[in-house]
Amino acid sequence: MTRKSGAAAAEVVPALFYDDPNAAMAWLERVFGFETSLCVTDTEGKVQHAELDFGNGRIMLGGTGWAPFPTSPKSLDGRNTQCVHVQVKDVNAHHARAAAEGATIAAPPEDQFYGDRVYRAFDCEGHFWTFGQTVRAMSHEDMEAAGEFIVKGKA
Repeated sequence: MTRKSGAAAAEVVPALFYDDPNAAMAWLERVFGFETSLCVTDTEGKVQHAELDFGNGRIMLGGTGWAPFPTSPKSLDGRNTQCVHVQVKDVNAHHARAAAEGATIAAPPEDQFYGDRVYRAFDCEGHFWTFGQTVRAMSHEDMEAAGEFIVKGKA
């Protein structure tokens, strides 16, 4: 596989650690629909670094054990300190695929006050993911009226 050139000057790319990065890479492709764009293995075939694309987004993944800090939620009784969120074109279809392929669904698709329909799932080693689809454009005022929150930020 070749690395894509011409990447943006600044972008955020989540990196996840897995006890079995080879299995995780295959799982993320099969269940969530990612496509591997780069895979670096050692001489025994174990993934050391991989990049997986989904639409115009990307994640990186690698193994645990190469330094004191990388660990998998699987090794932490399922605890997570982050969530990876992915916008999809059809959240209901994505959910159906993930559920049929064995993802642990934490919450089925549900409309949110901010205009997205979202479902939540855990991957093969317990990383927490959310998948969403914007189903209606909402102004800050619309969001405030639909929920019990104060909404600030760029319009």
